[in-house]
Amino acid sequence: MVVPSHSPVLADKIALRRLGRERRQAFVAGLDPAERGRLEQQLAEVLGPLLVKSRVLGGYAPLPTEISPLPALEAAAARGTILAFPAFSDHQSAFRFRVGDPTETGPWSILQPALDAPHVNPDLVLLPLVAVDRKGTRLGQGKGHYDRAASDLRERGGLLIGVGWAVQMLGEEIPADAWDLPLDGFASPDGLRMFR
Repeated sequence: MVVPSHSPVLADKIALRRLGRERRQAFVAGLDPAERGRLEQQLAEVLGPLLVKSRVLGGYAPLPTEISPLPALEAAAARGTILAFPAFSDHQSAFRFRVGDPTETGPWSILQPALDAPHVNPDLVLLPLVAVDRKGTRLGQGKGHYDRAASDLRERGGLLIGVGWAVQMLGEEIPADAWDLPLDGFASPDGLRMFR
């Protein structure tokens, strides 16, 4: 008996993740720095109504083609919001949100706060993504870090908002596995769409 190497759901997710990455890459390649900065500032404005309600905001240090949440984080910090970023102690551990600027390189070569910085539970979490569908199913990088953290964050009252470029919202439905937790909303420079 031959056992397929990938289930149909996994194969679909791989194809949709590739599509999401291609769309994101092509979109960012067509932006000049000024336009990109304007769109990232526009994202901060779209997030404004959520930011004013947040006391502890979980963000992320963006990869080169990811939309930067930094203008939104700076606006929130100016109002006194506590900022936190994911921090990993090693490749096998789940991340914890830690207070402070992401100034140290973590095990995934992504900037993060110091591991001795205070751990917090954000009431609003901005999640990076590769793609999202119209039901709020999120595709990340494929390692499951946010999937493992999402249910605990939501149980503690965290609002989960995916952020990305508008082209990252797919018309196709992303197949959801049992561990996939739908986002509460998706924000892009074009607007905020709430799913829950």
